Amino acid sequence: MVAEGETKTEERPLGSRAPAFVQARRSLHLSWQAGVFLVGLAIVVTGVILLPLPGPGWVIIFAGMAVWATEFVWAQLVMRWTKRRLAQGTAWWKRRRAERAARRAP
Repeated sequence: MVAEGETKTEERPLGSRAPAFVQARRSLHLSWQAGVFLVGLAIVVTGVILLPLPGPGWVIIFAGMAVWATEFVWAQLVMRWTKRRLAQGTAWWKRRRAERAARRAP
């Protein structure tokens, strides 16, 4: 269901986005997944460390989730949920600003 003022976008199919030659070999694909997991983990841990410090902690955490989402279905689902919530929050914020502006207008 699409809310008023929103557009439905095509979502990519869930699953691995590894190259075909990697997916064709089980051992290579497992190595690929391990590498993607470790790179994503390093990025997420860096973001968590930066949370109490001034800086882009949450942005870095979401970047790590995006790396994981290139390979793991669970991360793809989390990213889809996050994008939907962000779109809903943005739409709410725009409605709120419009309502406040309408009340202030003479």
